[in-house]
Amino acid sequence: MVMACRVINNRRHVGLQQLLSFAETGRTFLGPVKSSKFIIDEESRESVLISSPVRLLESLDLTSAVGQLLNEAVQAHNNTYGTGTNTLLFFVGAWSSAVEECLHLGVPIPVIVSVMSEGLNSCSEEVVSLQVPIHNLFDHVDNTNTFSGFETPSVNLCPFLQIPSDTGLIQKDHELKDVSQSMTIYSLSGRPVKSCKLFRLQAKVEANKDASQTLINSRLADTSCRKSILTHSRHFNSTDNNQWVSKPDGLEQPSAATSKTYSCNDLVELAVGLSHGDHSSMKLVEAAVRLQYQNACMQQGNCSVPFMFDVSRIFTCCLPGLPETSTCVCPGYITLVSISSTALIKELKDQPVRVVLVQGDLTENYRHLGFNKSTNIKTVLESMKVNQDSTEELWAHHVLQILTQCNVHLVLAQGNVSDHLNEKCVYSKRLVIGSVNGSVMQAFAEATGAVQVAYITQVNEDCVGNGVYVTFWRSVSVDVVDKKNRMAILLKTEGINLVTAVFTGPVTAQMQTKEDRFRTCASRLYYALKEQKVFLGGGAVEFLCLSHLQIIEEQSLKKGNQAYSGWLHNSSSWLASSLALYRPTVLKCLANGWHKYLSTLMYNTASYSSEFEASTFIQHHLRNAIDSGSPSSYILSEYSELNSGVFNSGISNKLEQIPRVYDIVTPKIEAWRRALDLVLLVLQTDSEIVTGHGHMQINSKESEGFLFL
Repeated sequence: MVMACRVINNRRHVGLQQLLSFAETGRTFLGPVKSSKFIIDEESRESVLISSPVRLLESLDLTSAVGQLLNEAVQAHNNTYGTGTNTLLFFVGAWSSAVEECLHLGVPIPVIVSVMSEGLNSCSEEVVSLQVPIHNLFDHVDNTNTFSGFETPSVNLCPFLQIPSDTGLIQKDHELKDVSQSMTIYSLSGRPVKSCKLFRLQAKVEANKDASQTLINSRLADTSCRKSILTHSRHFNSTDNNQWVSKPDGLEQPSAATSKTYSCNDLVELAVGLSHGDHSSMKLVEAAVRLQYQNACMQQGNCSVPFMFDVSRIFTCCLPGLPETSTCVCPGYITLVSISSTALIKELKDQPVRVVLVQGDLTENYRHLGFNKSTNIKTVLESMKVNQDSTEELWAHHVLQILTQCNVHLVLAQGNVSDHLNEKCVYSKRLVIGSVNGSVMQAFAEATGAVQVAYITQVNEDCVGNGVYVTFWRSVSVDVVDKKNRMAILLKTEGINLVTAVFTGPVTAQMQTKEDRFRTCASRLYYALKEQKVFLGGGAVEFLCLSHLQIIEEQSLKKGNQAYSGWLHNSSSWLASSLALYRPTVLKCLANGWHKYLSTLMYNTASYSSEFEASTFIQHHLRNAIDSGSPSSYILSEYSELNSGVFNSGISNKLEQIPRVYDIVTPKIEAWRRALDLVLLVLQTDSEIVTGHGHMQINSKESEGFLFL
C-alpha cells in the first residue's frame, strides 16, 4: 500500500515527522465509531477491510527504520495485551507533534526527555483515583443457562456526545452489525439507557448499594512510577529531576469520603462498559465467559473456587459466504476440514473415538527442534526419487499399523500433515487434522487423558485419549460449506475447557476485522477480571491527566519565575536551571496530547462539526475542574450527579439509566508509556546523528519533500 501523507522538512527532525505521518493514517480508528479502511493486495488484487493499527501497519510498506520501530512497538503491545493499539498509535503522533513544538521553542532535548517522562509518571499516579474495584462478579450468574442465539443491542459510548432530546434515541437491532457501529442507545441486557455529554455512568442500578472502599487511599500502593528506559543517550545525567512530581502546594485532595465511590459487581454491566461501541463482539465474549464459568462449575461440583477467565482457551472460526445470523459461540473446538471428508464424519458421528496428539509435523521427514542429523552416514543409490517414494510409503504404512493397533480414529497434529498419509487415513476411516493450536492440544490432553508425543511412532496405549465426539457444526453439513469447499466440524468431549466463536457473513473482506474485534473485546474483559479493577472510562482518565498537567504547569510557572530571577547565583547545574525555566512549556505540550485525544474522539463520533468546537467544550469543563481545586473529585462528582445539568443538558427525561463506561488499567497506561518511550527514542536518535542543523542556509524549496508510506 502506497500513499503520500505528509510534507517532510529536512531541516527538522525527520524521524519525528515520520512518526507523525504514520500515526495520522490511523486517526480514524479512534473512538467507538470507526472509519474502516480497505487494503488491496497489489499482486492478488484481493481486498480486506481493516479497522486496527495492527493490520494497517502490516499492510504498509515500512522500509524506513522509524516505520519498523513503530510497527514493532504496536505489534509488541498487541501481542502482550491484545488491546490499546489505537491509543498507542494516536499518542505516538500527538507526542511527536508535542516534541517538535518544544524543539521549535528552543527547549533542550534532555529537558524534554526528563520533564515528559516525569509528567507521564505523575499522571499515572493521579489516575489511580478513578479506578473502580470489581467484586463478586459471578455471584449472580446463572450457571444453568444455555446460549443458543444472541440479540445484539447497541449502546452509545462517546463521553462527550451531545444528543438532542427529540431525536429518538432508543431502538433495537436484531441483526449482527459489523461494518459500522450504531449510534443508538441500548444496553446489552436489553434495558433502555440514556446518554449524557461527558463521563457516562449507570445511575441507581440497584437501590442503596453498599459503598465500595476508598479508592484514593490505595493510589500509592497500586502505582509503580518508573523512570524512562531511554538511558543510553549522552543527554542523560544523574541530576535529580523528580522533585516536581509531588503534589503542588495548595492542592491537597479532599477526603475520599466526600466523593462518590464506585464498584462493579455485575458481569453485564462490566461487559457494557468495556464494549466501547462494539456490542456484537462483546456479547459473544460475554457468552464465552459464561460458558467457561458453567463448565468450571460442572467440573468442580460447586462454584466455591474463584473462577478465572482463560482467554487462551477461546478460539475463532471464520466461515465467509454464510449469513450473519449464523454467528455464535459454541463449547468445544470448531475447525474446518475438506468437504471430501463428509462421509468419514458421518461414519464417526455420535460415537466416542480415541485420539492421538502429535506436537510436531505429521510427515516422514519431520525432526524435532534441536535434532542433529548424523554426518558420518552416506547413502548411495541410483535413483533418489524411488528411495523417497518408497520411504514415505513405508512410513505411512507403519503409521497406519500403529493407529490400527491402538484403535485410533482421530489424530490432531500441531504442525503440517502429509497429504499421502491423510489420503490413506481417510480411506481407512480415520480423521487427521493439522495446524491445531497448542492450547487446543493441551485442552484435549487434560480432558481425555492423552499424552502428547513428538512423533507418531512413539504412540502406545498409554498415550491415547478417549471419549472425543466428532460431528458436524450444523445438522446439515452442506449449509455450512465456505467458498473453499471446506466445512465446519465440532470436536468435543466431556469437561473440555474450550470455546469457539464462529464468524459468518457474506463479505469475505470483513472476516479478519470481525475476528480482531472479538479478540480485542475478549482481551479487555480478561484484563478487567484479572486485575479486579477498571478505570472510569469515556474520557474521564484522559480528562484527569489533562487537568492535572495544567495545574502542575500553572504551579511551575509561579515557581519558575522565582527560580529564574536568581538561578545564575543559586543553581548548581545547567540542567536544573533549564528544568525550572522550560518545565511549564514542556508540560503544556505534553498536555496537548491528551487534549487532542479527547477532541479527536469527540469529533470522530460526529457529535461536533469540528475539532475546534469539541476543543472549546473540553476547555470549558477543564477550567471548571481546575477551579474546583481537585479535578478527580470534580470528575467523580459529575459522574454521580446526573441531574446537575452540567453534562446532560438536552437529554430526554424518558430515559431512566445511563451505562457506565470502563477502561482497562494496565494496557491503557502501558500504551501511554510505550508511545512516549518510542517518541523519545526517535528524538534522541535524531539528535545523535547529523540532522543538518549546522547548515541552515538551505533553499526552503530544496529542503522539503514527500514521505511515501
